[in-house]
Amino acid sequence: MKGLVLAGGLGTRFHPVTKVVNKHLLDVFGEPMIYFPLRTLATAGVTEIVLVTGDEISQFKRLLGDGSSLGVRLEYAYQQDPEGGIADAIAKAESLIGGDRVMVVLGDNIFGDDLTPFVESFKAQDKGAKILLKRMGPEEARRFGVAVIEGGKVVRIVEKPAEPPSDLAQTGCYMYDDRVFGFIKTLSPSARGELEVTDLNNLYIEEGTMTYDVLSGWWTDAGTPLTKLRASILIAHERGIGTEELNPPYR
Repeated sequence: MKGLVLAGGLGTRFHPVTKVVNKHLLDVFGEPMIYFPLRTLATAGVTEIVLVTGDEISQFKRLLGDGSSLGVRLEYAYQQDPEGGIADAIAKAESLIGGDRVMVVLGDNIFGDDLTPFVESFKAQDKGAKILLKRMGPEEARRFGVAVIEGGKVVRIVEKPAEPPSDLAQTGCYMYDDRVFGFIKTLSPSARGELEVTDLNNLYIEEGTMTYDVLSGWWTDAGTPLTKLRASILIAHERGIGTEELNPPYR
């Protein structure tokens, strides 16, 4: 099983700094954001990783090299269109993933859980895909794909719904069998011109081979200034820095 970290996009929520540096290289509590998904994969035993990004690929190579400093073996793939969508970014790694299963993590997603049990569960599947879900309130859930569960199975995923049909948001971690690249080739661009990961996941759902797990620990994306700040605070707490230290000394 190989890993895939998606670190493209325009990072417009962080302009002007992301006009000169990729969003995934910004700081999260003293470390580049991209370190966290790479460590998530490595901790789960997935150490052969492809990183997909755009024109800033040289920035990642300068920082990460072959990945050995983080205990992984890293290769790079180029996504020409930064707005091509998540499924398009996955497709760019086809020649490097080969016929292996793949665990995809979005480059701005940070997980408090060790994902090893979920990886082992997916490996035990004969075929199909797995998504990881997190319970959250409707205001937050509107930012993500929301899963509808019936009879213990995912029956559909609704992308960024105005009225979420459940409290189970789809996190930025997806696991696929070796058919994923063939499925992507059947997709058509959405109304916003992207190859949507939700459309890809719904193909597995329609086939009846999509499984899911619900995270018990914390999870956040760091894709906006607010959520990047939240990620830094969560990491600080995880490392033993409490509320008192985080409060400003002068008000």
